[in-house]
Amino acid sequence: MKTLLVVVSVHHQNTLKVAQAIADVLQAAIVSPEEVDPDQLNAYDLVGFGSGIYSGEHHKRLLAFANTMPVKDSGKAFVFSTDGAPRMLMKDATMLHGKMLNDHTALWEKLTAKGYEIIGDFNCAGYNTNSFLKLFGGLNKGRPNAEDLARAVVFARELMHT
Repeated sequence: MKTLLVVVSVHHQNTLKVAQAIADVLQAAIVSPEEVDPDQLNAYDLVGFGSGIYSGEHHKRLLAFANTMPVKDSGKAFVFSTDGAPRMLMKDATMLHGKMLNDHTALWEKLTAKGYEIIGDFNCAGYNTNSFLKLFGGLNKGRPNAEDLARAVVFARELMHT
Protein backbone atom coordinates (compact mmCIF):
# COMPACT_ATOMS: atom_id res chain seq x y z
CA MET A 1 0.00 0.00 0.00
CA LYS A 2 1.64 3.22 -1.15
CA THR A 3 1.20 5.81 1.62
CA LEU A 4 2.03 9.49 2.09
CA LEU A 5 1.78 11.64 5.20
CA VAL A 6 1.16 15.37 4.77
CA VAL A 7 2.23 16.98 8.04
CA VAL A 8 2.55 20.40 9.62
CA SER A 9 4.61 20.28 12.82
CA VAL A 10 5.58 23.67 14.18
CA HIS A 11 6.59 24.35 17.77
CA HIS A 12 8.10 21.27 19.45
CA GLN A 13 7.83 18.79 16.56
CA ASN A 14 5.14 16.92 18.52
CA THR A 15 3.18 15.92 15.42
CA LEU A 16 6.32 15.01 13.51
CA LYS A 17 7.18 12.46 16.23
CA VAL A 18 3.77 10.85 15.83
CA ALA A 19 4.04 11.00 12.03
CA GLN A 20 7.41 9.23 12.14
CA ALA A 21 5.98 6.41 14.28
CA ILE A 22 3.12 5.97 11.81
CA ALA A 23 5.39 6.30 8.76
CA ASP A 24 7.75 3.62 10.06
CA VAL A 25 4.91 1.09 10.16
CA LEU A 26 3.34 2.10 6.84
CA GLN A 27 6.69 2.68 5.08
CA ALA A 28 5.41 6.13 4.16
CA ALA A 29 7.10 9.35 3.15
CA ILE A 30 6.44 12.46 5.23
CA VAL A 31 6.06 15.81 3.49
CA SER A 32 4.84 19.28 4.34
CA PRO A 33 1.93 20.70 2.33
CA GLU A 34 4.40 22.91 0.47
CA GLU A 35 6.47 19.90 -0.64
CA VAL A 36 3.76 18.08 -2.58
CA ASP A 37 1.62 18.99 -5.54
CA PRO A 38 -2.01 18.18 -4.65
CA ASP A 39 -2.39 16.40 -8.01
CA GLN A 40 0.33 13.93 -6.93
CA LEU A 41 -1.93 12.53 -4.20
CA ASN A 42 -3.68 10.36 -6.79
CA ALA A 43 -0.54 8.19 -6.88
CA TYR A 44 -1.12 7.05 -3.28
CA ASP A 45 -3.43 4.35 -1.92
CA LEU A 46 -3.60 6.03 1.48
CA VAL A 47 -2.86 9.59 2.59
CA GLY A 48 -2.51 10.73 6.20
CA PHE A 49 -3.05 14.34 7.19
CA GLY A 50 -1.75 15.63 10.52
CA SER A 51 -0.83 18.69 12.51
CA GLY A 52 -1.14 20.24 15.90
CA ILE A 53 -4.51 21.62 16.91
CA TYR A 54 -4.89 25.41 16.95
CA SER A 55 -8.10 26.98 18.25
CA GLY A 56 -9.97 23.72 17.83
CA GLU A 57 -8.80 22.68 14.35
CA HIS A 58 -5.77 21.59 12.34
CA HIS A 59 -3.08 24.08 11.33
CA LYS A 60 -4.22 26.61 8.75
CA ARG A 61 -1.52 25.45 6.28
CA LEU A 62 -2.95 21.93 6.29
CA LEU A 63 -6.53 23.19 5.91
CA ALA A 64 -5.47 25.46 3.04
CA PHE A 65 -3.75 22.51 1.36
CA ALA A 66 -6.93 20.44 1.64
CA ASN A 67 -8.80 23.24 -0.13
CA THR A 68 -6.42 22.99 -3.12
CA MET A 69 -6.72 19.23 -3.53
CA PRO A 70 -8.57 17.95 -6.59
CA VAL A 71 -11.77 15.97 -6.19
CA LYS A 72 -11.22 12.26 -6.80
CA ASP A 73 -13.56 9.35 -7.38
CA SER A 74 -12.24 7.43 -4.41
CA GLY A 75 -9.38 7.49 -2.00
CA LYS A 76 -8.56 6.53 1.55
CA ALA A 77 -7.25 8.94 4.14
CA PHE A 78 -6.68 9.21 7.86
CA VAL A 79 -6.40 12.20 10.15
CA PHE A 80 -4.13 12.66 13.15
CA SER A 81 -3.15 15.41 15.55
CA THR A 82 -1.42 16.43 18.73
CA ASP A 83 -2.82 19.04 21.05
CA GLY A 84 -1.80 20.91 24.14
CA ALA A 85 -5.06 20.53 26.03
CA PRO A 86 -4.61 19.68 29.71
CA ARG A 87 -5.39 15.97 29.98
CA MET A 88 -6.10 16.21 33.71
CA LEU A 89 -9.26 18.21 32.95
CA MET A 90 -10.60 15.48 30.64
CA LYS A 91 -11.17 12.70 33.07
CA ASP A 92 -12.32 9.93 30.78
CA ALA A 93 -11.69 8.50 27.32
CA THR A 94 -15.13 9.59 26.09
CA MET A 95 -14.32 13.26 26.69
CA LEU A 96 -10.96 12.93 24.91
CA HIS A 97 -12.52 11.11 21.97
CA GLY A 98 -15.23 13.78 21.68
CA LYS A 99 -12.62 16.55 21.71
CA MET A 100 -10.63 14.78 18.98
CA LEU A 101 -13.71 14.38 16.79
CA ASN A 102 -14.58 18.06 17.21
CA ASP A 103 -11.00 19.14 16.48
CA HIS A 104 -10.86 16.96 13.36
CA THR A 105 -14.23 18.04 11.95
CA ALA A 106 -13.00 20.87 9.68
CA LEU A 107 -10.35 18.69 8.03
CA TRP A 108 -12.70 15.68 7.80
CA GLU A 109 -15.27 17.79 5.98
CA LYS A 110 -12.72 19.12 3.50
CA LEU A 111 -11.34 15.64 2.78
CA THR A 112 -14.72 13.96 2.36
CA ALA A 113 -15.80 16.79 0.04
CA LYS A 114 -12.74 15.91 -2.06
CA GLY A 115 -13.83 12.27 -2.34
CA TYR A 116 -11.79 10.67 0.44
CA GLU A 117 -13.07 7.97 2.75
CA ILE A 118 -11.68 8.65 6.23
CA ILE A 119 -10.61 5.29 7.67
CA GLY A 120 -9.21 6.44 11.00
CA ASP A 121 -8.37 9.18 13.49
CA PHE A 122 -5.55 9.47 16.00
CA ASN A 123 -4.78 12.09 18.63
CA CYS A 124 -2.45 12.42 21.58
CA ALA A 125 -1.13 15.10 23.88
CA GLY A 126 1.67 17.38 22.76
CA TYR A 127 3.95 19.65 24.72
CA ASN A 128 2.41 23.13 24.80
CA THR A 129 4.31 26.31 25.65
CA ASN A 130 2.04 28.76 23.83
CA SER A 131 1.34 32.18 25.29
CA PHE A 132 1.54 32.45 29.08
CA LEU A 133 2.05 28.68 29.49
CA LYS A 134 5.77 29.09 28.84
CA LEU A 135 5.99 31.06 32.09
CA PHE A 136 4.91 27.95 33.98
CA GLY A 137 6.94 25.38 32.04
CA GLY A 138 4.11 24.48 29.67
CA LEU A 139 1.53 21.73 29.64
CA ASN A 140 2.02 18.06 28.77
CA LYS A 141 5.79 18.20 29.15
CA GLY A 142 7.44 15.13 27.66
CA ARG A 143 4.51 14.40 25.35
CA PRO A 144 4.14 12.70 23.04
CA ASN A 145 5.83 10.08 25.18
CA ALA A 146 6.69 6.43 24.56
CA GLU A 147 3.14 5.32 25.40
CA ASP A 148 1.66 7.87 22.94
CA LEU A 149 4.03 6.71 20.19
CA ALA A 150 3.24 3.06 20.92
CA ARG A 151 -0.47 3.89 20.48
CA ALA A 152 0.40 5.57 17.16
CA VAL A 153 2.13 2.36 16.04
CA VAL A 154 -0.95 0.30 16.95
CA PHE A 155 -3.13 2.80 15.06
CA ALA A 156 -0.90 2.49 11.97
CA ARG A 157 -1.02 -1.32 12.11
CA GLU A 158 -4.82 -1.16 12.26
CA LEU A 159 -4.82 1.08 9.16
CA MET A 160 -3.00 -1.64 7.25
CA HIS A 161 -6.02 -3.92 7.71
CA THR A 162 -8.66 -1.39 6.72
